[in-house]
Amino acid sequence: MASSCCSSSVTFFNSHSKPNNPLASPVPAQANSFLRFHSNSSSAVLRLRSTPAPPPNAHSFRVMASTLTAVEKNREPLKIMISGAPASGKGTQCELIKKKYDLVHIAAGDLLRAEIAAGTENGKRAKEFMEIGQLVPDEIVVMMVKDRLMEPDSTEKGWLLDGYPRSLSQATALKGFGFHPDIFILLEVPEEILVERVVGRRLDPVTGKIYHLKYSPPETEEIAARLTQRFDDTEEKVKLRLRTHHQNVESVLSIYEDITIKVIY
Repeated sequence: MASSCCSSSVTFFNSHSKPNNPLASPVPAQANSFLRFHSNSSSAVLRLRSTPAPPPNAHSFRVMASTLTAVEKNREPLKIMISGAPASGKGTQCELIKKKYDLVHIAAGDLLRAEIAAGTENGKRAKEFMEIGQLVPDEIVVMMVKDRLMEPDSTEKGWLLDGYPRSLSQATALKGFGFHPDIFILLEVPEEILVERVVGRRLDPVTGKIYHLKYSPPETEEIAARLTQRFDDTEEKVKLRLRTHHQNVESVLSIYEDITIKVIY
């Protein structure tokens, strides 16, 4: 079998890390088994390395995916889960990973917010829990995610599951349905930074672009005038959401510990 070659690497970094600061935890041996795709004649290697920090005005995590060597044409589609507290940088990371590897980006939060906006019964029930910072019951969200993962584009291209699963029961349910990620990425950011990011976050309802009043302000007064704030992006609600996240994240990691990489801010 002929192999195609290209050069590549993947780099995680943030604006407050010291130059040459390594990732907080080493890549587990089991994760390395994902990072290398084997065939009789070729293998693809995804390398993780630390990088000097970007300029100080970059305030979010970034992932630069640049090299995948000798990719096997018939390998299985890539499946990634990424987790982190609200405003930890999942959206930024997902956009870069999705563009590089052409994966289907599935955000559980977006699925829920679409149901809320549509005024469905599930959306109304979900909003009640989201307003008090609690996880939406599994019977609502698990089936939404399962159905999206089973759609043709997800099975053919591979998927990037953003912010899900958020509890042990959700992770167990996905495992029971046969969904197994190749790698689980966890972003960890100090709480005071997360709160600042969330309360200053704004949405442009016309373009869908996310702004921050301090770090990424709107380009024009016209855009600024139409910006909206998500109902759960208040300091009170984000602290409730953070508490829920911290209570559940370790149990989720117990399912994926062999393929987990932590990136610490």
